[in-house]
Amino acid sequence: MTSWGKAIGFGVLVWLTPFIVAFAIFGIHDSNRPLFESIMAVAVTGAAVVFGSLYMKRVPPDPRGEGLKVGLLWMLISILIDAPLMLFGGPMKMTFGAYMSDIGITYLCIPIVLVGLCLSKSRQAEEERKEETT
Repeated sequence: MTSWGKAIGFGVLVWLTPFIVAFAIFGIHDSNRPLFESIMAVAVTGAAVVFGSLYMKRVPPDPRGEGLKVGLLWMLISILIDAPLMLFGGPMKMTFGAYMSDIGITYLCIPIVLVGLCLSKSRQAEEERKEETT
């Protein structure tokens, strides 16, 4: 990992951003659950894109595996912070299975986004190298 400190800090922000969104829109959780779930998926994906782009700025141009490692780290951070709140505290008190099928699976967006950002950065670096040699 290029920077453990930044990776962990951004990982917490990737969790915190959708948490703040959920807190702000919790009123529609019961009245319009599909809308709530859609907004939450967009919030998780948006946070992964924003913080992933910021993190990838400092990664070398050929970041083999960096996206997957950071994406899995951020997903793990989100689940480790989020699951205890949903399982043991707060208004939800869900079972682990219910948590994973309702919320936890949404966090798979994080490594998918980070892998995509890394692949894009690698392809861009490869194209730049080709242009320099021609």
